Amino acid sequence: MSERVIPGRTGGLITFGAADALWAGLTAGRAVPAASAAFTCSPANARAGYVLLGGRVVATVKASGGQWSVPEIEVRRAAAELNAVEMDRQDLVRIGPFRDGPKQELNEKTPLRWRQRIARELQELDKPERAARCDGGRPYHLAGIDWRRIFVEETRDRTARTWWLPRAVVRLLDAAEHTETQWLQAARTRQASATVTESPSHHWQARAADGRQTTSPDCLTAPLRPYNEELKGHLYSVLSRKPGTSRKVAGWTCAICRTAPAAVLDHCHEHGYVRAPVCHSCNTQERPDHLYSNDIRVANHYTRLFHTHTADWLRHWHRCPGCRTRTTLPLPHLAAWTAHIACRSLRLTHRDPRGSRGRKPCGALRVSWTGSHNAPGSCLLTVAVDLCPSGEHRVLAQVPYREAAERFRTWLAETAPAVAAEAGPDRLDGLPTRFRPVIADTSSEGLALF
Repeated sequence: MSERVIPGRTGGLITFGAADALWAGLTAGRAVPAASAAFTCSPANARAGYVLLGGRVVATVKASGGQWSVPEIEVRRAAAELNAVEMDRQDLVRIGPFRDGPKQELNEKTPLRWRQRIARELQELDKPERAARCDGGRPYHLAGIDWRRIFVEETRDRTARTWWLPRAVVRLLDAAEHTETQWLQAARTRQASATVTESPSHHWQARAADGRQTTSPDCLTAPLRPYNEELKGHLYSVLSRKPGTSRKVAGWTCAICRTAPAAVLDHCHEHGYVRAPVCHSCNTQERPDHLYSNDIRVANHYTRLFHTHTADWLRHWHRCPGCRTRTTLPLPHLAAWTAHIACRSLRLTHRDPRGSRGRKPCGALRVSWTGSHNAPGSCLLTVAVDLCPSGEHRVLAQVPYREAAERFRTWLAETAPAVAAEAGPDRLDGLPTRFRPVIADTSSEGLALF
């Protein structure tokens, strides 16, 4: 017999089983696939006092008799928010594996840390003794989202695996992780102060039969503030070691998409200056896809960087005083631009094997270089095509660094004149007196930007 909502004195509370059925029913057939056991399957831990559904924290209540319940209206709100999300399955973000990733031990009672959970799950796939998804504490869903149904794994040379999720889902999970962190901080603060704060009348409240009251999470999370160049001209090597920096970064919205909570400080490795706080999604999108230390595969995300959202990204990169004054980009980005834009006309096309879509570019675009930006006279960019359908591996062009930089300046003036007008050696306003050499990443995340 199925469980149903019991309105009345309990304030519209339903059991976890009924909440699972309600969540699955409300989200069925939508763009982002939802899990059918969001409250009762790992890593959900509803008895901790809350459950993550999408980017929302839903409070749980322990009523008389020790039975745990959840407010129906909060489940419906979370479902409505998830249903409103639009997802492009072709717009993917690489989520791993990355070198030097954190080695945190995870279980049902630890916060979301969704990247680490997915990494642990995928690394156990080859174990023959692996149990069913809901057994043994292994995650089946994350924040009520069935990530397995939209997960993409790519393999290169039969050895190098990469993991990908749609960008919309990455932003949802980042928002869930941020919201959970603020929820837990607020809970610890309330417990330490041992005071009860009355919530505004527009926030949902439910009182269980035993008199325990729970409050909507909307009133427990501090609003994010927009980034207004507060870190302009600061050195990453200094800020990254300053206590409280991570907490401060988490209080901003991403300086690029302006919707998701910021998670990391993007900085220029060539000059050492902070650009802005960004979310994990924009962080991964902006990061060149390295095969080796001087070799980049020019993937589809460069279309967004150099076509659809060009001005926003160029303005972001030129938050580095060194790049702005020299009217250039860091070497990996300049190399990608050279391959994707300056050498676009040299790339051959082939008939699409699917027939109905005309012709498609030849193979996979790759760019490598010798030397460095510190010796521009000897630095040479080589643009090549790998995995050509006809079996070719051909070099398209070899472009000296200085020529590539000059081409970029010309293109910048034509494509983003407002950004170009703020750049150049005559624009020295606010320029730090001394540049720093290339610095090593200290984030320990393996997700550093260039």
